[in-house]
Amino acid sequence: MEATTTAKVGVKGGRKGGDRKKVITKSVKAGLQFPVGRITRFLKKGRYAQRLGSGAPVYMAAVLEYLAAEVLELPGNAARDTKKSRIIPRHLLLAIINDEELGKLLAGVTIASGGVLPNINSVLLPKKSGKTEGVAEKKLTSPKSPKK
Repeated sequence: MEATTTAKVGVKGGRKGGDRKKVITKSVKAGLQFPVGRITRFLKKGRYAQRLGSGAPVYMAAVLEYLAAEVLELPGNAARDTKKSRIIPRHLLLAIINDEELGKLLAGVTIASGGVLPNINSVLLPKKSGKTEGVAEKKLTSPKSPKK
């Protein structure tokens, strides 16, 4: 007699059931570009607290994304003003120093190859020409009433 065996076709130890659902990440749910799951992992791994709420990494990802967007937008404008297509450290420095809030946040930060703000002391600037000074003096002294 022949023994008939029926083997199941499929992956051994695989999931039973139909099609898999598409995975929706926490970043997509929150509408963010920064990785919420990775920030969650780092917060847990860092042991900053015994317990971690579900909203904390979402909030932190949102704050980091906002700061990154702000720090990249202003130097991008500075690069465009100088007709460059790449942001260089000089653009970063100028954008951060000229922005009040970012200047406060990054007050003690040194940016390598950023240079310094252009500033010339007024004492070092050349004096105005003699013609303009003489004209100003004549206007002040010419129409005076005689003293009695």
